[in-house]
Amino acid sequence: MITFDRVSKTYHGRNLTRHVLHDASFAIRPGQALGICGANGAGKSTLLRLIAGVEHPSSGVIRRGMTVSWPIGYSHCFQGSLTGADNTRFIARIYRQPVDRLLAFVEEFAELGEYFNQPVKTYSAGMMARLAFGVSLAIDFDCYLVDEVTGAGDQRFAERCHAALAHRRSARTLVMVSHSPATLQQYCTTGAVLHEGQLNFYPTIDEAIEVHHAQQRLAA
Repeated sequence: MITFDRVSKTYHGRNLTRHVLHDASFAIRPGQALGICGANGAGKSTLLRLIAGVEHPSSGVIRRGMTVSWPIGYSHCFQGSLTGADNTRFIARIYRQPVDRLLAFVEEFAELGEYFNQPVKTYSAGMMARLAFGVSLAIDFDCYLVDEVTGAGDQRFAERCHAALAHRRSARTLVMVSHSPATLQQYCTTGAVLHEGQLNFYPTIDEAIEVHHAQQRLAA
């Protein structure tokens, strides 16, 4: 289980204070498939990074009783002068995974060909996405975090991402943010809406989507 206990996240800039999350307390349970809705800039990606531990809360406590992926497709962990294969080896060692198994999975999934052994600073955005998704999906986590992962790459690659996520969804916990209602409905059963620093939960993803759309109409 992952629990948030009175968690807040605030960013301070020049003449600007932004409250992404305010005093949130909730739990994500094993086997749950949670879809999170919210407007652009509401803080959905920040929320995923808080769950993953990539960012720390301004106040409150986050407890993780299960292994959690980084947000799938997150590519900022790569070192540009290293090859795709070397970056994969490095991540395998960090997570104490069999190096050969991870290399084989990523090479097959990402289909980078000879570029797998070239520095990632030479990659196009699409190639970087392929590597990031391949490495993200190569490791078995209890909980997978997904941030618009299926929206990148060509149609064939998007279909491969769909299939891989569906396989993991059947046996793992999933937390997904997406601007596509159809994508959320495909993977998620329960829902939440992030709005003005408040995260409100709903028993079905359809209800969460309906509330989100109603808020968008009011804002317009």
